[in-house]
Amino acid sequence: MSKLVAIVCVISWSGFWAFGYLALSAGVDDPWQMTVAALLAAAGLFTGMVAWLKLARMPLRMAV
Repeated sequence: MSKLVAIVCVISWSGFWAFGYLALSAGVDDPWQMTVAALLAAAGLFTGMVAWLKLARMPLRMAV
């Protein structure tokens, strides 16, 4: 279970950084693209933080 949470954590943080960059670098001409990228980045931030907190609270013997 801890490996699955760790994989979710890595994928979520990767999505946060990728879509966060896209939201920041989107052109001002297309606000819809910036909004969608910002929402996806926020979803990556939320799921990555939840997964990280789950990993941090797991006992060490379960993480191995």
